[in-house]
Amino acid sequence: MDNMTTKTLERLFSLEGRTGIVTGASGGIGEGIAKLLANAGAEVYDLSRSEGSIDNSKINRISLDITDTVRAKKIIKEIGESKGIDFLINNAGITKRTKAENVDEKFWRKIHQVNLDAVFYLSQYAYPYLKKSKFKGRIVNISSMAAHLGFKEVVPYCSTKSGVTGITRGLAVEWVDDNILVNSIAPGWIPSKMSLEVMDADRKEKILNRMPLHKFGEAEDIAAMVLYLISNAGKYITGQDFAVDGGALSYGY
Repeated sequence: MDNMTTKTLERLFSLEGRTGIVTGASGGIGEGIAKLLANAGAEVYDLSRSEGSIDNSKINRISLDITDTVRAKKIIKEIGESKGIDFLINNAGITKRTKAENVDEKFWRKIHQVNLDAVFYLSQYAYPYLKKSKFKGRIVNISSMAAHLGFKEVVPYCSTKSGVTGITRGLAVEWVDDNILVNSIAPGWIPSKMSLEVMDADRKEKILNRMPLHKFGEAEDIAAMVLYLISNAGKYITGQDFAVDGGALSYGY
């Protein structure tokens, strides 16, 4: 690789000197995001329920239930005041397969607390620090195909992810003059613990036939889009939801 190529890539995609947060980075898509951002030069704080260590010196794991708003606010304040915050990746989420008529109120509240409420409150807590970022603050919310398509037996999940895209657009417009860009990514089907829990053989076949590429994606596919959006390359993008889905949303019949 020649010197000009190296300089161009560094100018557009290096995250050296940036600090940020990824929620739910103990596995799956979140772990892929955290590792790629750290490898691109960022100092990353993983806020997840896991208490285990991670094999990357630039990733700091802090055990947190993101629905604990009091502790979440305290932790984000500590990070912001000591390191500053240049980006926030709201990735953590939960789901389970349940027929709509059997969804109880307890689960409805819980999935909305994790997938939707926490996205808003963590963004709110990070706001004072993001707006001070010398790189322009970035928020990337992980939405879903379920924000755009209907799926059986995961209606609460569809509700939360549709809400995530609404929060994304609203904050993008409201905070654009506060030095903050807000976007979301709708992953296609990435084999993770959560997605595998709601996928039987029949659903797997339907999923693979639903997309032009006819294959599952990888966590790094989502991580690469996150990198693009929070790097210098993404400095003119806000209020958008990007489908990284093997073409599923474009597929007709």
